[in-house]
Amino acid sequence: MDMRTLGRSGIKIAPLMLGGNVFGWTADQDKSFAILDAFVAGGFNAIDTANVYSRWVPGHTGGESEAVIGDWLKARGGRDKVVIATKLGMDMGDDNKGLSAAYIVKAVEESLTRLQTDYIDLYQSHADDAATPLAETLEAYSKLIKAGKVRAIGASNYSADRLAEALKASKDAGIPRYETLQPLYNLSDRAGFEGPLQDLCVKEDVSVIPFYGLASGFLTGKYRSEADFGKSPRGRGMAKYLNDRGHKILDALDAIAGAHKTTAAKVALAWLMAQPSIAAPIASATSVEQLHDIMGAATLKLSTGDLKALNDASVAEKVTA
Repeated sequence: MDMRTLGRSGIKIAPLMLGGNVFGWTADQDKSFAILDAFVAGGFNAIDTANVYSRWVPGHTGGESEAVIGDWLKARGGRDKVVIATKLGMDMGDDNKGLSAAYIVKAVEESLTRLQTDYIDLYQSHADDAATPLAETLEAYSKLIKAGKVRAIGASNYSADRLAEALKASKDAGIPRYETLQPLYNLSDRAGFEGPLQDLCVKEDVSVIPFYGLASGFLTGKYRSEADFGKSPRGRGMAKYLNDRGHKILDALDAIAGAHKTTAAKVALAWLMAQPSIAAPIASATSVEQLHDIMGAATLKLSTGDLKALNDASVAEKVTA
């Protein structure tokens, strides 16, 4: 397995990260355990979650995904064989949100308890918090790293300017910096990352672990008309992708998948894995069968021609500021 280092942290992961957003939501505990077991058995080691997963579900309060992963870790053991990444900052209710030092101290203990572990490998700011000074946030993380509760830190949903400011603040203070960035990035969603943000990550050796690597399932080819929107809870969000450009992307995926005798999902993830600064795309699965499909992306080698065809079909206007 091609292991990739997260920034300058020394933490190595396989080139696919398992998204935990479905655990405790569209995948119950038994199904989640089976998916996690198969993921590790396949030679992969990185699992991403967040404290807010899955607060959007009626009756859920957040923490459901972390709790499932924690039960799995307790049942299976081998904590040192996996890299656990989680996030904080999104609204958990009762004003529990943001990146203040006080909230970070509270949130990390809650996540550690749910995960049933004494350390988090990668602790990420789920979204920028303009109301809290970057120095305050980063110093709070530094204390967690010194205490052994966190190994490395990362950012999610940061702009190029704010990520640059955060990296400078860490350097000026001589404290740990964000080693990873988690942006929205896939064949369908390119404009928000490519350009200044990607250039900064390449320059500063910040590893990128993009979320929605399959555009919430669109890039699997599952949704080809409005009639397909009812196939899953995410189907109603497919309308934004199902346009002329979306059909061109699906056509290119179909052609390349056919040539390699593989699936569109594998091709879409392999394209991501081949992009500058990408350590591992994040993709979730609600069945072991889906998981086996996406895991195959790690060994799929796309040619220069394949990559060009995908780039041409999905070309998007670059962000310049």
